[in-house]
Amino acid sequence: MSDMKILVTRAWPKEAEDHLVAQGLGDVTLRHPDSPMSKDEFMAAAEECDVIMPTVSDKIPPEFYPAASGKVKIMANYGVGFNHIDIDAARENGIAVTNTPEVLTDCTADLAMGLMLTAARRIGEGERETRAGDWAGWRPTHMIGKKVTGATIGIVGFGRIGQAMARRAHYGFGMRVVFQDAWQVPDDIKAQNGNAEQLGSIAEVAAQADFLSLHMPGGADTYKMINADVFNALKPGAILVNSARGDVVDEDALFDALDSGQLSAAGLDVFHNEPALDPRFMNYGNIVLAPHLGSATDGTRVGMGYRAIENLKAFLSGDTPGDLVT
Repeated sequence: MSDMKILVTRAWPKEAEDHLVAQGLGDVTLRHPDSPMSKDEFMAAAEECDVIMPTVSDKIPPEFYPAASGKVKIMANYGVGFNHIDIDAARENGIAVTNTPEVLTDCTADLAMGLMLTAARRIGEGERETRAGDWAGWRPTHMIGKKVTGATIGIVGFGRIGQAMARRAHYGFGMRVVFQDAWQVPDDIKAQNGNAEQLGSIAEVAAQADFLSLHMPGGADTYKMINADVFNALKPGAILVNSARGDVVDEDALFDALDSGQLSAAGLDVFHNEPALDPRFMNYGNIVLAPHLGSATDGTRVGMGYRAIENLKAFLSGDTPGDLVT
């Protein structure tokens, strides 16, 4: 394996990078400074590398996959999301793909809860007012937000992170949990995750939700799934939380819902075309904007690297990686 050429497309935490090099799996290239790879760099990697370890910020050109056929053996993804990888094209060109689930579940759910609380209690607006020296003192009508405790949270996507969000909401804040997912969730899992109630559609969930929290994967199947119909089904004044993927939300419909008051606020960690946000976001003080921080804790980001490395080691040893996507 020493002749394997391994490319890590973005900088990892040093501990994870050092661990990868120490495994002796091949000739490892760590890209520094940390910047997105260009199309030309990806096309060169298709011809030169046996292993590519990409992450969600990569924009991989369609031409990469046929060019990599017969050379690139695996894309050991650093991250649970893989909608930046064309899975069908990878499969057609004999490229295995793995991801890193579980290790970032708690931190992403923590971040989603933080977004919900910040949006509900208008903490971002209050921080900006205070920092600007505009706070005139306590008064009964100042920055009235929404009570979280005892409210109903609707969850779309009841996988690991959706379930973790349900537990935090129910056991931490006494919230009623309703959710939608394509799979029929067993009763014992519902009971373990806040006595959650599964409803038949996203619209049904939206109609009962004071807060709507998104936890589905990105990709073609969920593209703009949260659209005008969903926003119109919400309780007036509801709050949206998105720590999933930006492309699951129709951003035009989001702005319309904010303008109409159908949404009173939103807490967002992900966006279309990030980091190039739609400039309209800057016009809404009631949107909490976070720069894709879901997994951004020290232990989690190191753990993601270790998980990607374990998948790679298994693959190169001829075993099936534990997190094989295709």
